[in-house]
Amino acid sequence: QSQLVESGGGLVQSGGSLTLSCTASGFSFDQSTIGWFRQGPGKELEGISCLRIGDGNTFHSDSTKGRFSISRDSAKNIVYLQMNNLQPDDTAVYHCGAVVPNVHCGLWPHFQRRNLDAWGQGTQVTVSS
Repeated sequence: QSQLVESGGGLVQSGGSLTLSCTASGFSFDQSTIGWFRQGPGKELEGISCLRIGDGNTFHSDSTKGRFSISRDSAKNIVYLQMNNLQPDDTAVYHCGAVVPNVHCGLWPHFQRRNLDAWGQGTQVTVSS
């Protein structure tokens, strides 16, 4: 059974940093594409970051480029989202999702939950001003 579990959310002040973790199990991590979505209050689901595990192909949305970075620990089957210079607009529930077999991260901004093979329960990130 494919499973993703997020952790690392919390409350942070504007300008602060957080690192989210997405731990994967039940599927071939190295053959997957894993990334992050978020949904803020009253906003639509937004695909913000993606990593194709096998070759390191990545995507970051315009709203996060230069502030967020995505990385992996293949020994532990974990994908990280390092978030710097957080702003109140970054307040959202952050979910990780996976596609197996992998896809190019250029497709990530077009994906919705129904396109994914695994979906995490989400972790809340709240940024205070």
